[in-house]
This record gives sequence, structure tokens and C-alpha cells, in this order.
Amino acid sequence: MKNYKQLVVWQKGVELVKLVYLLTKELPQEEKFGIISQINRAAVSIPGNIAEGSSRDSDKDYCRFLQIALGSAFELQTYCILIKNLGWNPSKIDDTERLLEEIIKMLHSFIRQTKIQ
Repeated sequence: MKNYKQLVVWQKGVELVKLVYLLTKELPQEEKFGIISQINRAAVSIPGNIAEGSSRDSDKDYCRFLQIALGSAFELQTYCILIKNLGWNPSKIDDTERLLEEIIKMLHSFIRQTKIQ
């Protein structure tokens, strides 16, 4: 088992979850069971899948969970675009998008690195 807590990408994922929860507090509350729920789930899925994948015995399995985390990152990126297109402008949106872009790049690199091993 790899120690996922030492991975910078996991640490940044946890930081992203905090930002996203602050962001969603500023969205219309009638969206609580709509886009807010989806956004929060996508954000939580990123560090969650990194952690779950670290328990796998093979690099192939680990990569699969990293790819799921990457998919959740893209999903979250889409929700950020939707938030802007809907005219909602929560104060944390720019910080969220910057950190998310960094995590996406890190996950791409980590997946490539894990496939090589």
C-alpha cells in the first residue's frame, strides 16, 4: 500500500474539496439537490479515488482509480463552466479553477508515471 497522504496531488485534492464547499455555499440554495450536490460529489471523488487506488496491489488497478479521479476533475471543470454560464459568480470560482487545472496536470503526469513502472 502506498501512503496517499504524502502525495501532493492528494493534498491538493483535499484543499480543492474545501474550496468547492465554500464555493457551493454561495450558489442558489434551490440547487442544493441539483448542481450543488453534483459539484460536491465530483470534488470529493478526486482525493477519494486517489486514496482508494493506493490500496490496490497492481499499478494497473491504481491507474484505473487515478483515471476515475481525473474524470471527476473534468466533470468538476464542466460544472465550473456551467456556473459561469448561468451567471452565478461565487467568490471562490477563480481559485477553484486554478487549483483544479493544477490537479488535472498532476494527475495526467502521475498516470503516465504509474503506467511506466
